Amino acid sequence: MEAHETAESYDPTRYERPSVTVDVVIFTLLNQELHVLLVQRRRWPYDGYWAIPGGFINMDESLESAALRELEEETGVRDVYLEQLYTFGGVGRDPRTRVISVAYIALVRSDAQPIRVSDESTDVRWFAVRELPTELAFDHDQILAYAISRLRSKLEYTTLAFQLLPEVFSILELKHIYEQILGEKLDKGNFYRKIKEAGLLEETALMREGRGRPTRLWRFKPDRASDKQFVFRWREDRTTLGGGRSQESGDQRATCDETSALLTSVSKGSAQRPTVANDRRVFLCGLRAF
Repeated sequence: MEAHETAESYDPTRYERPSVTVDVVIFTLLNQELHVLLVQRRRWPYDGYWAIPGGFINMDESLESAALRELEEETGVRDVYLEQLYTFGGVGRDPRTRVISVAYIALVRSDAQPIRVSDESTDVRWFAVRELPTELAFDHDQILAYAISRLRSKLEYTTLAFQLLPEVFSILELKHIYEQILGEKLDKGNFYRKIKEAGLLEETALMREGRGRPTRLWRFKPDRASDKQFVFRWREDRTTLGGGRSQESGDQRATCDETSALLTSVSKGSAQRPTVANDRRVFLCGLRAF
């Protein structure tokens, strides 16, 4: 019978050890559109391809610390809202070696800080979500599609949208952020009513001057920052950003509903990630409203 391992007898080379990376999908609102930050790779593999910022973790740092470090090193962006998204570990996802990637979602205001190119990239750029490069490096199409799907779903029960706003803002600015993330036009009256009923905002004495009547400014109630009971049912009375009611063909709707169910099952651990062959379908369904 094999003896029990101890601190003295344990052999760290007994098991294979995959490499671990972090990837950060960072969103902002720029020129009134939802954008994602990508870097253009300088080295093999995928030299010249656009990719999500990220890299390998160090042995002496946490996953979150690695994500923040890689984001700042590759883009110059720091002080962001950050939360873990999902772990991607498909065999063969990286041609260099066995690599498991822990992906994060980050949100930042577009006026918060400038971006810069690192030594490992040839360019860094904000891309409108509806105008992304045709093909991204590695499995980053899949990661980005999953990030967008998660971002949209979390609008219904978290205060995530407020991370893209300044300290004070108008109701219309908040509504616009919801519309850009969801890819849907929301009814102004219904939105205002639902936001007020949720009790998330407090009125300020500040007004913004402009054309017509001055606009009242609001702020987010700090004591509601971690409120998980917030529910915002945006799916009622919605239209596409192109105008008219939101409609899809039966085949497209069925396919995207199937994909949405798959992503939900994955997040709950009851299904495996989509295969590489299905990445583009997942990606397009994630962006279909744009």
